[in-house]
Amino acid sequence: LQVPRTPSQPAAGSESRRFANKHSKKALKASLTLGILLGMFFVAWLPFFVTNVTQAVCGCVPAGFFDVLTWLGYCNSTMNPIIYPLFMRDFKRAMGKYLPCCRRSGEPRPSAISLSMRNSNSGPRAATSLKNIL
Repeated sequence: LQVPRTPSQPAAGSESRRFANKHSKKALKASLTLGILLGMFFVAWLPFFVTNVTQAVCGCVPAGFFDVLTWLGYCNSTMNPIIYPLFMRDFKRAMGKYLPCCRRSGEPRPSAISLSMRNSNSGPRAATSLKNIL
């Protein structure tokens, strides 16, 4: 027995392929960003932790070398705000809204009140007086 084939719709197939291709590109970019962040973390902090264990066991690590490795780890923390905007468009847009150096000339600066109202999911409320309550 053979199962009869139904004719496929080329428009739906190409759209699903386009969606899958777009999704795979996003996943690849996210994987690349995560790989770079984790790679930099290990490059910066692994020598510090190995040296720290070595210092605890034999006490043979010079203080200056230990300080250099500590500052290498601290530099990793300063690299994260540089790496995120390079690879994440949404992060770049969000930072551009709040940093004066990155804001476009026509965009107004968001106020603290508008931010808190947006984050609390509450819109503007009518003024409530004591007379309306009683």
